[in-house]
Amino acid sequence: MAAGRTWRPRLTWAGYAAFAWGLLFAGVSFYWGAGGTAGLDTLGGSLVQMARARESAVIAAVWVTGLLKLAGAMLALALVGAWGPRLPRLPVAVLGWGAAAVLTLYGGVLVTAEALVAGGLVRPASPVDWKALYWHLYLWDLSFLVWGILFGLAAWRYTAQRLRARASAASG
Repeated sequence: MAAGRTWRPRLTWAGYAAFAWGLLFAGVSFYWGAGGTAGLDTLGGSLVQMARARESAVIAAVWVTGLLKLAGAMLALALVGAWGPRLPRLPVAVLGWGAAAVLTLYGGVLVTAEALVAGGLVRPASPVDWKALYWHLYLWDLSFLVWGILFGLAAWRYTAQRLRARASAASG
């Protein structure tokens, strides 16, 4: 039992980190959605011009992604917070594992492709916006990968805790 007590806080940490990560990146989306322009040039391509022109589709997408990031932050908190066990177990676990898989895969694929370009192993047909590429490689897309890993650790903790509680109830 002592091993379980030292193991659980480390994974609880990951859930709170995933919560904070989600809030931070939701804040960036809401900032851009409200008209902020700092950091827009790190996105690259036509997206920068569309965002600066305040095209409605881009603004709507930024607000929607901000809300999704906020929902993800709350899900991460449900995986480790005191109120999480009061929610239906299976949907929370499925959403937690789903978020971990989608974020890790999405971030992993993008970071891998960007690293191949940055390392000179792949040469794109069109010119590379190096500033945007490095920002995506080291921050924007890497954040999805890190967030997915944090979600995976939190979902693992949540699932293990529920299984231990079920086993304890069955034996008790």
